[in-house]
Amino acid sequence: MRRSLPWVLLGTLVLAQICYPLTGGDTRARLTVLTVLLGVAFSVTHALLTRGMRAAGALVLTATLGGFAVEAIGVATGFPFGTYEYSGRLGPRLLDVPLIIPLAWTWMAWPAWLAALRVARRRVPRILVAAAGLAAWDLFLDPQMVAEDYWRWLDPIPALPGVPGIPIGNYLGWAGFAVLLMTALAAATARSVAMPMPADSPALALWLWTYASSVLAHAVFLGLPASAAWGAVLMGAAVLPLLPRLRAAR
Repeated sequence: MRRSLPWVLLGTLVLAQICYPLTGGDTRARLTVLTVLLGVAFSVTHALLTRGMRAAGALVLTATLGGFAVEAIGVATGFPFGTYEYSGRLGPRLLDVPLIIPLAWTWMAWPAWLAALRVARRRVPRILVAAAGLAAWDLFLDPQMVAEDYWRWLDPIPALPGVPGIPIGNYLGWAGFAVLLMTALAAATARSVAMPMPADSPALALWLWTYASSVLAHAVFLGLPASAAWGAVLMGAAVLPLLPRLRAAR
């Protein structure tokens, strides 16, 4: 059961994501929340089962609490993501931040770090690779969520070509916080998450699925071809180097 539970959670998460473009309105909003809950359940469970309580606690402390703190600061001050506001469609809020938002940081921070363990050997390059992947994921996330009116920027200029409504400064803010988050996660987990493990396969599968499915969904199902292209290139630069490492590990 310990070995199969992450795969069961991953399968359920993938099914929920496949259903996303088939829904709309409030149903899609509820499915968005469910997807994040499944994602964070996967990452925390996988951390606990493969690396122990310290790793799971460090993940929650750095990504969940850290993510909430930076979002609360961002909504209140406009730093570091620009001046933005949430629409209220994503459930309960605290300090004007939907409680589901920091859970999304937690969900994706874990597979990003485990992938970086295989791509780079030293701590600093690992932090940079993981942070780059997590920040580049936002090239898919923000255009998708803005299109659904889950949040919006009050001053979204300048924006990336073809991706209106989101200031370039937001992506820079993501990159900066992602570096801080991964630095804190690396320090908090210490040796418990210093080496790759065969049991990391479900998390690596999630990381690759997130990239490939995001490109496909934006390009084909969601009508967001520009974010599909930006994400394919920039997130791909962080994710695709994992593939030859997987073959080498066999």
